[in-house]
Amino acid sequence: MTKSGPKLGVLLPTVQAQWAADDDPRAVVGLAAEAEALGYDSVWANDSILTPRIEALTMLTAAAAVTDRITLGTATLIPVTRRPVNAAHTLASLDRLSRGRLVVGVGAGFPGRFGTPLHRLSDVPWERRFTRLDETVELWRQLWSATDPVSFRGDVLRLEDVPPTLAPHRPGGPPIWLGGATPPALERTGRMYDGWLPYPPRTSDYTSGLDLVRKTADQAGRGNDAITPALFISVAVTDTVEEGDQCLRAYARTNYGMDLEDLAAIQALVAGPPQVVAERLQAYAEAGAHHLVCRLATSGLDGYRTQLTRLADLRSLLS
Repeated sequence: MTKSGPKLGVLLPTVQAQWAADDDPRAVVGLAAEAEALGYDSVWANDSILTPRIEALTMLTAAAAVTDRITLGTATLIPVTRRPVNAAHTLASLDRLSRGRLVVGVGAGFPGRFGTPLHRLSDVPWERRFTRLDETVELWRQLWSATDPVSFRGDVLRLEDVPPTLAPHRPGGPPIWLGGATPPALERTGRMYDGWLPYPPRTSDYTSGLDLVRKTADQAGRGNDAITPALFISVAVTDTVEEGDQCLRAYARTNYGMDLEDLAAIQALVAGPPQVVAERLQAYAEAGAHHLVCRLATSGLDGYRTQLTRLADLRSLLS
């Protein structure tokens, strides 16, 4: 795989629904090493306590031990399910063990069955969730840079005399990207986050969203290069368009309990022959995405390996 074009990453298959009956979940760790050998720029783990899966930071810690170069990212971490100080310690530890290869994508959750229960199960109010997320990130950054105890007095979080955590490998800690595409999320990305990781189904929405992120960053006195524009997209490389449609339909039903048409209305998706997939990815790159995080729409670890190789072969078609 060459290194021209946007950076290319893959989401590791940590969700139990993605495994065949005879798959060994420990083999997912090896897939991170396979992705690195194929030349991918990053591997990612998603996060939820609502469905059975390998916990995201546990997965990335194991992946760090079997890789040397590849970026390790969360797509996305839901901080509300963890105590803020403990999470700061865990993330700093992972950044230190990976020698600075961690990127922390975060989100605040969504209304309905994919978000609201997370707060209930974590015994945290749903209200002011965005303020809580921003203050959690601000607290992390203070702890990662501190040499003396930290007192934090936000609108939601209030802590006194918190001992400094282990210093991350990178001064100030790993970059933190925000997942979200509502106007408030775009403005918050521009003001305080290091990257943007949305999944808009239309490239025009990506372009307009990135414009607002950059406008807000300029108003906040930050340069455009302070924010990495990324994209989260589900992908299947198949022999025919029809086979690709079948893959996406099965994936939407298995992972979301949704029809493909409903999922396609809210998430970026592409499946089909190599040229079809490459053109779709290239369109997002031309819209401004510098890092493509691809979720392979397949089931079973053997199927994942096949898709991993097929997607890697597309890199020469991206510029």
